[in-house]
Amino acid sequence: MIMRGLRLATERMPAISSWHALARVSLVAATGGFLFGYDTAAINGANQLLTAHFHLNAAQEGRAGASAILGCIPGALLGGLVSDRVGRKRTLLLCALLFLISGVGSAIPATFAEFLSARFLGGLAIGIASTVCPLYVGECAPAATRGGLGTLFQLGIVIGIFLTLYLNDFIQGFGDLAWNSAYGWRWMLGSEALPACLLLGLLPGAPESPRWLLQRGREAEARETLAQWASRAAVESEVAEVRAVTPLAAGRHSDLLMARVRRPLIVALGLALVQQLSGINAILYYSTRIFTTAGVGISDAFTATVLVGLVNLIFTLVALIFMDRVGRRPLLLLGLTAQMLSLSAVAWLLGTHAHNPALLVAVLVFIASFAAALGPIPWLLGSEILPAVIRGRGMAAMALTVWVGCYVVAQTFPMLNDSPAIGPAKIFGIYAVVSGVGLLFTYWLIPETKERTLEEIEASWCAQRPKTQPLLTRRRQLP
Repeated sequence: MIMRGLRLATERMPAISSWHALARVSLVAATGGFLFGYDTAAINGANQLLTAHFHLNAAQEGRAGASAILGCIPGALLGGLVSDRVGRKRTLLLCALLFLISGVGSAIPATFAEFLSARFLGGLAIGIASTVCPLYVGECAPAATRGGLGTLFQLGIVIGIFLTLYLNDFIQGFGDLAWNSAYGWRWMLGSEALPACLLLGLLPGAPESPRWLLQRGREAEARETLAQWASRAAVESEVAEVRAVTPLAAGRHSDLLMARVRRPLIVALGLALVQQLSGINAILYYSTRIFTTAGVGISDAFTATVLVGLVNLIFTLVALIFMDRVGRRPLLLLGLTAQMLSLSAVAWLLGTHAHNPALLVAVLVFIASFAAALGPIPWLLGSEILPAVIRGRGMAAMALTVWVGCYVVAQTFPMLNDSPAIGPAKIFGIYAVVSGVGLLFTYWLIPETKERTLEEIEASWCAQRPKTQPLLTRRRQLP
């Protein structure tokens, strides 16, 4: 299935020589996503062991789970600002170094404060990766294959999550609870240094974003980069299109307030908020805790968590295969409908039949629905619909929205889960309502972008709508 997805994502590329350059771009984005997913999921298996090792209360456990997210928020802002100034490639180099330092630092802390500091650095790296990786691949990929190649970032995330959950399960099998509380979690978190070194090795041979080069007035370098995967005529056409809409200077934060960028920015930020507040990270961070609360033993909870990661991986591959065939909008509508229903089932089962095996099935349906739609599409759609003048800072604002929402979920879930007045059933009921709101948001506001160049999409946002155009027609087309 993996080979089929990669073939579908690359079968329309124009030249054999293009494979090398675009493969390097895709590997960089996928590895950045892998580190994102690894760092996100590593805390899942380690959090209960950390709680035992450092004798944490519920609030401190939430702080341990959310410590990386506190770094994600400034990291997202830093990623947009730095990448606009020094380029996407150099910014990803900084990201790789931060991942390496965090992986080593998280494995050797003597105190809880030292652990939080190391996780904060990892959060900075995740925030940068979440901003720059989708931006980088979106600006490099041809329009016909941008959906598939853009999904590779999310594929990297879910592979990182799955392998990390599997690795956590493998590591905890080496000893008893006492050994894991003393040493197991250190190996779970410290192994992140290996993929960080891989990203450092990939970056020197990767091309810079041609659209960023054009924005900085470096047209000769941009042409040379584009020529690696496009014919001479295609290069000239793309350069002309980019010059028509791309300013020859980095955007300013005040540009986010311009009227002509308001609508695409609202769409990007709204979708990012729904992605997080629908509760995905309550499961990715705390699935072991959720299953043990429902009466599953700790060993079986680890196994169920690995199954969550496997389903996440399989259905992200489904998204990779169908993104450029079906389109972004239909996948979102179908996925949000399915996750709204599955989250409702999780809420009901937790409230009335906590020990029912159907709980795992309902969780897996939610994971599958999310992985095929709301997981990859916001990152891809943001890099597509945001105009060139704000693309870097707009992606930073989108990533900031993601991490604020993620922090709210990660910090509050342990306390709300233990609250007699709320409990897990009501929490997942709230997540189901958010998914329903996201379904309506998509139905009314999300356009289709498949097989359009970034410049065509930008020009479409600026076009005037005829006042007499029927609403049902307007909402299914690019504005």
